[in-house]
Amino acid sequence: MMNRRRSLLVLSLWLLWCGCASNGPARPPAPGEKPLRLIFISCAADAAFFEPVKQGMRDAAAMLGVACEFTGTPGVDTAAQAALVRVAVADGYDGIALNIIHPVAFDAAVEEAIAAGVPVVAFNVDDHATPNARLSAVNQRLYEAGRALGAHVAPHIPDGAHVLFTLHDEGVSALDDRLRGLKDALREKRIVPAVLVTGNVAQEGAARIAEALRKDPEIRVILGTGQADTEAAGLAIERDFAGAGCWAAGFDLSPETLRLIRAGRIRCTIDQQPYAQGFYPVVGLVHYLRYGIMPPSIDAGAAVIDAASAARVLDLTARKYR
Repeated sequence: MMNRRRSLLVLSLWLLWCGCASNGPARPPAPGEKPLRLIFISCAADAAFFEPVKQGMRDAAAMLGVACEFTGTPGVDTAAQAALVRVAVADGYDGIALNIIHPVAFDAAVEEAIAAGVPVVAFNVDDHATPNARLSAVNQRLYEAGRALGAHVAPHIPDGAHVLFTLHDEGVSALDDRLRGLKDALREKRIVPAVLVTGNVAQEGAARIAEALRKDPEIRVILGTGQADTEAAGLAIERDFAGAGCWAAGFDLSPETLRLIRAGRIRCTIDQQPYAQGFYPVVGLVHYLRYGIMPPSIDAGAAVIDAASAARVLDLTARKYR
């Protein structure tokens, strides 16, 4: 309850800070002044998950009168992503929001940007466990979110059950942290675990999951760690294992994931509010650049979305707000 109150307080302060109720931009550019240029740099930049992030980024940029772009690598390539940070500094961007998917791979690039006078904040994934020069982060507390999902589904998992854990990519600390939280929460169940990397395309991941289930017919539970693999698990069950007693749970929202929840293929998913992960980094960077106000870190949350709540968020997901 205390954490919830603290989160609500921080949210209220930010809303007052950015004047978004009716006051318009906090400070529009003065006549003749060049607008601030911000850039988001991510892995898997075209993944469906980032559509609400981009929507939040665009809304905040329009509200505050700044220019903002979203770019990144096609998949997971930390060296290429770090190089994009250096390119952004050289190209004269005023601030950077960075998806820090690895605990050390971006340390040097972030330090160089800060030294050059370009502030960096983290979004989606943060390097919180080791030193990093980024100013703040807007992201889900990932290990805790994994434990939350594990605790939620534990009553439905028999002792000694065979469980398939999935990740849509290797080398992403966020997925590793969620997986660790899931396994820790289920430790007393003495499960027989298997881990599968599905890829970032749900249709292809569904085929890989179906193959894994055929190889181990005792698997009845699939627990995802991200959007693409959670959706893939539901699709695999729907297409090839309907009526076999299989079910899935995982992370993040998409219209297809919500449909599969309502169809009973996915038991639940954990929402990390990606819209907020695009909106608040823009607000933080702009107010830091204009007023020197240090941006606060914000927990994007770990809300459980199940069949009872899926209908409420389906329309907002289609509109790229959830």
